[in-house]
Amino acid sequence: MSLTVCLAPRSCLPYPNGGGYLWIFLNWALGLRAAGCNIIWLEGIPPGLGPDRVQGLTEALKERLRPYGFADALALYAASGQDVPATVAPGCLDLAAAVEAELLLNFRYSLTREVVGRFRRSALVDIDPGLLQMWIAKDLIDVAKHGTYLTIGEQVHDPGRTWHHVPPCVSLDWWPPRPAPAEAPFTTVAHWYASGWVDADETADDKRSGFLPLLDLPRSVSRPLELALDLPAGDPQARLLEARGWRVRDAHIVAGTPWDYQRYVQDSLGEFSCAKPAYRHLGNAWLSDRTLCYLASGKPAVVEYTGPSAFLPDDGGLLRFRGPEEAAVLLERAIDDYANQSALARALAEEHFDARRVAARALELAA
Repeated sequence: MSLTVCLAPRSCLPYPNGGGYLWIFLNWALGLRAAGCNIIWLEGIPPGLGPDRVQGLTEALKERLRPYGFADALALYAASGQDVPATVAPGCLDLAAAVEAELLLNFRYSLTREVVGRFRRSALVDIDPGLLQMWIAKDLIDVAKHGTYLTIGEQVHDPGRTWHHVPPCVSLDWWPPRPAPAEAPFTTVAHWYASGWVDADETADDKRSGFLPLLDLPRSVSRPLELALDLPAGDPQARLLEARGWRVRDAHIVAGTPWDYQRYVQDSLGEFSCAKPAYRHLGNAWLSDRTLCYLASGKPAVVEYTGPSAFLPDDGGLLRFRGPEEAAVLLERAIDDYANQSALARALAEEHFDARRVAARALELAA
């Protein structure tokens, strides 16, 4: 018999324009299914939403899940932990059906003890390594007890829990290599202002702060650099970036659905991105799930160094820079050695980030 896994993402329902965000959890769901599991996709309804709004968001999420075979796997529960009336979410499973799964794979740190406790087995997956442990230590978040704790960070410190490392993952079947169009830019997709760092020594921890030392970089490289950002309408940041040579796109337009996001990534020459300052500070070799989508697509990724790694290369499909000067050098290296770097990018994804193998490892640890 196939194992049924209840996947609890971190609030995709209220974020219908987050195509890249949805792919974090789609890659896990696709990997679990490839490993032989049946999937239930569990979403909580934020408090304060009326029935019409819930129904609209539910239909939008189902539309986004349908191409991947998960529309009928959607289960909803209320913020109170109660079931949702069928009249509000027609065609959805309820919490009672979800808790029949053999395993809860939980990405939602705030999932209540009452909900987690209804599952026979549970595993929490940390995709904010170092930050989550700090939030817990500072009592900024109340995490329910789980049977197993998994983290994508190679090194995290938490004296109260044992964290097992599993890498982030990408579904190789759904992210095949794709040649870039002529004159394609290096790109990335980012929340410009979103921040999660709370240490007094790091007063700003958003992508904007990470990119500030790199503002003049487009003048030093031979191919265009493009940022797909979620800037508010009329935000002067777009004009300031364009004046420095950056191309700026509206992330909600070019990457608002999972298929638009995939097209945007695969139409790129590669990825160029900084890390948020927190990950420079923590040094736990954090790597973005977004970067894996570029690598699997055969796109070299030039990204900021986030600490020593047991397996990540610094110059082989993934090129990790320290500072603006090295960023320019590595971008030109990726351009000049493009065919080789593209092949190395795909090979890296196949060797370390295959969603089926990562999912199988997570299941083994949670057994």
